[in-house]
Formats: sequence, structure tokens, C-alpha cells
Amino acid sequence: MKVDLQSGWLQGVVRVPSPNHDERPEGARPELVVVHAISLPPGEFGGPGIDHLFTNTLDPEAHPYFREIAGLEVSAHVLIRRDGQVVQYVPFDRRAWHAGASSWQGRTRCNDFSIGIELEGCDDLPFEPEQYQRLTEVILALREAYPGIAPDAIAGHADIAPGRKTDPGPHFEWPTLWAGLGIEKSGLA
Repeated sequence: MKVDLQSGWLQGVVRVPSPNHDERPEGARPELVVVHAISLPPGEFGGPGIDHLFTNTLDPEAHPYFREIAGLEVSAHVLIRRDGQVVQYVPFDRRAWHAGASSWQGRTRCNDFSIGIELEGCDDLPFEPEQYQRLTEVILALREAYPGIAPDAIAGHADIAPGRKTDPGPHFEWPTLWAGLGIEKSGLA
């Protein structure tokens, strides 16, 4: 897997361009990877809900939960589906709207300097081995393309927005990710 630095897109993945992004602040470069989890409708996998949410085409009548979120303008750079398929919504040189109010190592506004990766999942279920494999591949490609991302500059959404967010949730296997990336790390993300 490789990032095309001219375009900011991963090569060889599905592209579903989202309008929900803007310029990073002047001088800001990717320095952090934020791991999220999402399923739409909640707890259901494989449907078009995530694509529709990130492209502002979610039908509020398609599911009761969609009425609550239909007006949101959110995105992530990448989604990794349960089967390992990678979908990219926003070029990496742009600011995706994934983190909201957030802080990492004393820096606020994580969207300014982070890349958001959604895993199709929820707090109640484990993730699939294919998702860990693709997540590892994507992060390695990002670290090669953007050397400002330190080897362990990876956090869960819950880590940068504690009390507000819980994803990627208690079933996310941080040791599996660290091992795949060749990082020796004990305990927390």
C-alpha cells in the first residue's frame, strides 16, 4: 500500500470523495493517527450508511437512528470495512472532520494535525483479523509518506476525547496493532 503524495490518496483503494473537509492550518502536517469505530445503523455492518453519512446523502427515513444524525457534516480519511476493504473519503493533506473537540499530548484541535481511520465496528464486538492487517498496512504507508507521524503517534478516539467518545472500544486489540507495527508498548494506547 502506498500514498500518492501528489494527490494525498492511497493507491488501489475505493474512493468515495466526501465534501466534509477543508484546508489544514498553515504549516500543519499529519503527526497523529486517530483510530475510530463506526457502524450504521449502530451494530449493523456492510451497508451504505457510512458512505452516505460521510457524503451528506444519508436518508433520515431509512432508519430511525438516521433521523438523529442526518444533518451532521462529518468524515474520516479512511474506513476499513469488516472484510478488510479500504475506502478513502478525504485526501490526507486535507483536514477531515473526524475528531471534534479533542486534545493529544497537550495540543487541541486534533483534526488540524491528524489522520482519522474508521474501523467498521462497535464497542460490543471484536474487530476482524483483516481489519488489523489493513490498519497496519495503512499506518505503515502513512508513516512512510508523512515522516512527522512518530511510530507510536496512534491514539483511539476515546484517548483524544475522553468522556465524550468510547471508540474504538474495549474490544480493540492494541497489542495486535503494536505487534503488527513492530512497536514494543505495554498497557495503554
